[in-house]
Amino acid sequence: MLTKSIHLTMKFKILKQSFLLILLFSVATVAQHKFVNTPPEVSPMPMKPEMTEIWEPEVKIVTAAKISGNAPSDAMILFDGKNLDQWVSKKDTNKPAAWKIVPGDYMEVVPGSGDIQTKMVFGDCQLHLEWSTPDEVVDGGQARGNSGVFFQNRYELQILDSYNNRTYRNGQAGSIYKDHAPLVNAVKSPLEWNVYDVIYTAPRFKADGRIDAPARITVFLNGVLIQNNATINGLTLYTGLHNYPSSHGDDVISLQDHGTKNQFRNIWIRKL
Repeated sequence: MLTKSIHLTMKFKILKQSFLLILLFSVATVAQHKFVNTPPEVSPMPMKPEMTEIWEPEVKIVTAAKISGNAPSDAMILFDGKNLDQWVSKKDTNKPAAWKIVPGDYMEVVPGSGDIQTKMVFGDCQLHLEWSTPDEVVDGGQARGNSGVFFQNRYELQILDSYNNRTYRNGQAGSIYKDHAPLVNAVKSPLEWNVYDVIYTAPRFKADGRIDAPARITVFLNGVLIQNNATINGLTLYTGLHNYPSSHGDDVISLQDHGTKNQFRNIWIRKL
């Protein structure tokens, strides 16, 4: 009798284990079918095309530029060749930007005068900026036509004469300085103008100041994609590892005086 009881107990345990395995397999199967490559659930009523049409609010109308590179109707003009009213000195924000203006055309770095920055602050944005390096090639490497555009006054998109000019790949034109090298080198000669079109997404921070989502950037240089939604790993430091030491909000866009007479024109921005 005892032997028969033990046998029944073992048989029950085996059946119980089999049932659990079947149950777990069924749950996994349901989960898989629910979330992986599943068709939409059957609608409780017949669907009509208009049931998936969203009409309100209507998409805002923006007039695109008739000439490529010109500002669309909702852009803010940061420089159009007339004046530097949208810029101040970074050394002393109470003083006007001290760079040279060639009326109706471009502004030029005055070496030693210091960086300049926008009066307004920005976060997520679309930026259009045209730049040229000095016509006369004197030096090489990082000394040749060096400048940069800083988003939120911290994260540098490098400007450099990288036309037949070898330097470290994450420091050439189009790099997120010492962070990401450009996908390709699409720089024109010093006698020509280069064009940056940038989509920048600002970093997000948690309530305690820690990074939640790092900054991201997409860059076209002369119509060629050179940064494809790249993650910016923190402050683009000259020395040391990049990091996000503290939280911050919107901030200025700045242009760098690195000791060479770089030129800029046709700068506009759209807040996103």
